[in-house]
Amino acid sequence: MQRRTILAASTLLPVAAQAQGFTPQNPECIAGAAPGGGFDISCRLTARMLNQTGIVGSSIRTQNMPGGIGAVAINHINAQRRADPNVIVAVSTGSWVNMATGRFGRFGENDVRWIGAIGADYGVIAVKKDSRFQTLADLVNALKADSAGVPMGAGGAVGSQDWTKAALVARAAGVDPRRMRYVPFEGGGQALAALLGGHIQMAPADASEARGQFEAGEIRLLAVLAAERLPGALASVPTAREQGFQVEWPIVRGFYGPPQMPDTAYDFWVDALRRLTAHPDWPAQRSAQGLFEFNMVGAEFTELAKRRTAEFRQLARDVGLVSQ
Repeated sequence: MQRRTILAASTLLPVAAQAQGFTPQNPECIAGAAPGGGFDISCRLTARMLNQTGIVGSSIRTQNMPGGIGAVAINHINAQRRADPNVIVAVSTGSWVNMATGRFGRFGENDVRWIGAIGADYGVIAVKKDSRFQTLADLVNALKADSAGVPMGAGGAVGSQDWTKAALVARAAGVDPRRMRYVPFEGGGQALAALLGGHIQMAPADASEARGQFEAGEIRLLAVLAAERLPGALASVPTAREQGFQVEWPIVRGFYGPPQMPDTAYDFWVDALRRLTAHPDWPAQRSAQGLFEFNMVGAEFTELAKRRTAEFRQLARDVGLVSQ
């Protein structure tokens, strides 16, 4: 929906013909977190479908490498596998936030090769069903009048990607994000429970995690942070852009490779993701994991990763999370 999917004639060619003869040996996908999280799902779903569709012949194994929500993984790649052609690493928008705020140590957006995205979730602005806020403009006006008078909370501390959703809305409204009254929780589920309990008045959440309570009529969604309205159950929710606020928050799921991955290997993996997202079996498998369409590979994905990381870094500087 959000990104174009192009099924070109090249997607019908054998993989080897498109990758100048490169064939991965013992291919591996590193998930920089424990089993069950977003990185793990990205690796296992993509590996399974690349193998089932025959796009990649050799069985792709998933290695979980928890620590720092991707920090251990990027340090491992740069320290030990800088030119490995057989490994890809799961990445998300949260990884860009971590790069921007220095949570990955000295490694950043220029220390990997960006391969592509396979889907996305999207940020939403949630309030309780009987909230005094009927529209995003109501919320923004309340923040302008008293930025500390609207308690909000989400999964993650100040500087996390959930906090950044709220910060971007505040900044678009001309409100200093440092003045927000923000309560960190251990996860999005706890934040939504606090919203339903009246302990906070707004929660910047993910569409997938908020969908259940929205369909049950327990919460109202003031905006989805996407370029266009989402399909299905959330189709009635307006975008922030529709309401005059230029804020988007796609929670991109994708992959990077080592910084010195050979061009033949890089082209192979880029083409593999391109062919996967164009395959007729892919949409149902992606949707089953709560992901919306977001297809982007190669140079375009590289530009997005570097641009968004730079934007997050500037925001972090503006609010004093990192030094100038």
